[in-house]
Amino acid sequence: MQIIRQLKNLRTLGEKALAVLLDPDKLKNPIELRSLLSLINNSKVDFILVGGSLLVEDNFHACLKEIKKSTILPVILFPGSPTQISSEADAILFLSLISGRNPELLIGQHVVAAPLLSKMDIEILPTGYMLVDCGKPTTASYISQTLPIPWNKPEIAAATAMAGQMLGLKCMYLDGGSGAEKPVSVSMIRAVRESTHIPLIVGGGIRNEEQAAAAYAAGADLVVIGTAFEEEPELLFAIVDAKNNH
Repeated sequence: MQIIRQLKNLRTLGEKALAVLLDPDKLKNPIELRSLLSLINNSKVDFILVGGSLLVEDNFHACLKEIKKSTILPVILFPGSPTQISSEADAILFLSLISGRNPELLIGQHVVAAPLLSKMDIEILPTGYMLVDCGKPTTASYISQTLPIPWNKPEIAAATAMAGQMLGLKCMYLDGGSGAEKPVSVSMIRAVRESTHIPLIVGGGIRNEEQAAAAYAAGADLVVIGTAFEEEPELLFAIVDAKNNH
C-alpha cells in the first residue's frame, strides 16, 4: 500500500502511528545501528525516518542500506538538503518549509532535487513543514535561516497549514526540531488538526509517554521521536503504549 494512503487511512479511521527518526551522523557504528533496529523491529513502530538538518559525516548511504537490510518497515527520507536523496528508501517527505520565508526551502532546493527524484522508484510525499519555537534555537532553524512559529501562536500555525493544504500539499509536519526543550503545544496541534483534513505529523521535544499521548489526543496522526530514542532506546515501548491507547 502507498504510504500516503496509509497516512490518510490513519486520519479517516482515527488510528495513530509512530515513527522513529534516525540521524546517520549519530549512527556510525553498524553494530549499534543493528541493535537499535532490532529494538524497533520488536516494537510496534510503523515507520522509520532517516535524515537530519546537517549531515557532517559521509554515512548517509551506508546507514540507509543497513536500515533497509535490517527491517521490513517503510523507510522514509526526512531530507535536510538535496544531498540526502537515495533510491534505497521507500518514500521521501518532499518538505516545503512553509513556516519560513526562505525561497530556497520553499521551492529552490526542490528544483534541484526534482530531476533526481523523477528517475527513482520512490514515493513522493509533498509535505508542508512548519518549524515551531519550542524553547531554544535548533539546528533546523539555524540552517534554514528562518524564524520558527511562536509556541503560543496556534492561529498562525493553523492559517499556515490551511494555505499549504490549499496549495496541494498532502501532509503537514509540525516540528520543534532536534533537541527541542518542549513539545509543540497541544493548542497548536489541535488548531492545525481542526483547520485541515490532511494527515498531521508532529515531532520534536517528545520525551515521554505522557507527551506522546497528549500529541495524539490533540490530533497528531503520526508522532515522530528522535532525540528521546537516541538517549533512551527502551523508552520506545512506553511511547508505543501511548499510541496503542489512542
